[in-house]
Amino acid sequence: MIKTKLTRLAAWTLAPVAAASLAVGVPAIAQSANALASVQSHLKSTNSMTASFVQTDRNGQRLSGQLTLKRPGKIRFQYQKDVPLLIVGDGSRLTMIDYQVKQVQSWPVKNSPLGALLDPDRDLSKYAKVLPTGNNDVLSIEVKDPKRPEYGTITMVFVRDGAAPGGLRLRGWVALDSQNNRTRIDLSNQKFNVAVADSAFRWTDPRPGRRGR
Repeated sequence: MIKTKLTRLAAWTLAPVAAASLAVGVPAIAQSANALASVQSHLKSTNSMTASFVQTDRNGQRLSGQLTLKRPGKIRFQYQKDVPLLIVGDGSRLTMIDYQVKQVQSWPVKNSPLGALLDPDRDLSKYAKVLPTGNNDVLSIEVKDPKRPEYGTITMVFVRDGAAPGGLRLRGWVALDSQNNRTRIDLSNQKFNVAVADSAFRWTDPRPGRRGR
């Protein structure tokens, strides 16, 4: 029970904690233009991705699972077997299904910080900035709206990889909400532009009389 509650809290950092930041954000400084262009090229070149993920919450609890992504708009977080939680994006909405309490909640993909990953046509320069990492092989991209701190912050980390689309590989991200709940997602075993069926983004609705989508 405790594990599920903590997982649910961490999962909410994937929700609209940075909703407005995808529309109105921090303009990139001029010297960051090349880095943002590289990330944009990676996103446009990545039609699909599968990866293993490890989610670490603010208390240090770690949970694992499988991530499946298909652009535009589709994503699935399948947690380990003992965690009855699922997050699915079907192209228009992100849905969190809690099978333990038979509850379903959803929000528009465009209002989620994950929209930066799921829509390759978004112009990063309008709402993101590059953070210094001290390593030329690592790019860190921050998305936030300083005028709306309640939406939180998401920071994506990429590493240079000649075998990956656009020469970059998404290593993970850190989400921080307005209550300072911090969740880190680390990715491994990434596979790009593999065949992913749309059925991967369907789910079973646990509510009585519902069949899922």
